[in-house]
Amino acid sequence: MIVWERGSRWVAESWKVVVLVLIAIPWIFVPLWLLLVNSFKPYTEAASLTLSLPHHWAILSNYGTTLHQWGFLTALKNSVLVVVPTMLVVIFLGSLAAWAFARSTSMTMKVAFNISVLTILLPPAVLPTIYLLERLHLQATLWGYALSMMGTRIGIVIFLATGFLRSFPRSLEEAAAIDGANRLQTYRRIILPLLRPVLLVGGVILVISVWNEFFFALFLLGGSSQSTLPLALFQHAASSATNQVTYLWNLIFADVVLTSLPVLIVYLLVNRRLISGLSEGALKG
Repeated sequence: MIVWERGSRWVAESWKVVVLVLIAIPWIFVPLWLLLVNSFKPYTEAASLTLSLPHHWAILSNYGTTLHQWGFLTALKNSVLVVVPTMLVVIFLGSLAAWAFARSTSMTMKVAFNISVLTILLPPAVLPTIYLLERLHLQATLWGYALSMMGTRIGIVIFLATGFLRSFPRSLEEAAAIDGANRLQTYRRIILPLLRPVLLVGGVILVISVWNEFFFALFLLGGSSQSTLPLALFQHAASSATNQVTYLWNLIFADVVLTSLPVLIVYLLVNRRLISGLSEGALKG
């Protein structure tokens, strides 16, 4: 009987996996295959947007043109200069703010917390942001764009970390204070280690969100020398359409592949820790 129950359970789980794979094939694997295989084709073959393998391989030509003539490396540098400071500043300031929100019972702090969380849902205020950056002489600069990303993304970390910290008792911080630790030492030795799983989750969300941001970049950044990867891809795709009968799909797909690789690498590096962080966050929440 036990063996039969185990066999039935295994069959049921196997069917679930099969169904999920069948659902994923048309929605995930087919678009990925279309993207990848057409980035290997020359222009004449890629224009048809088929799923077949190329008759003539043009991998070196497509990716070489994307890297050098389309300025991918410059756009990659700009994206890194925006993403890394944004992630570090938002995680640091957001975790500090979350600590204050989690331990405060005042109505003012509750209102401030709700306003901070609303930044996740509210659409970005582009025109006031442009006006403010112009007054600060930061319009059409990477640093002005990075500041905008910090202000619009900090609510994510505050929301995740505040709920996480509320589940922990104050006794840990009180014990640290009795031992003579000041607020900064308590944050570094107690709060930050506690928040490590949820900050990892928030960091991955930040990287993906800021790396793929296009709307703000379109309005806040200047010429091609300041373009991040999504904006550079849009500019090159638009310019290729004006000079050709159709889009240069082979180069566009190669650019999309290269743009996605850094985020994919980051995910693969933190995959296990990310899953554990989500699990711990769910248990604590």
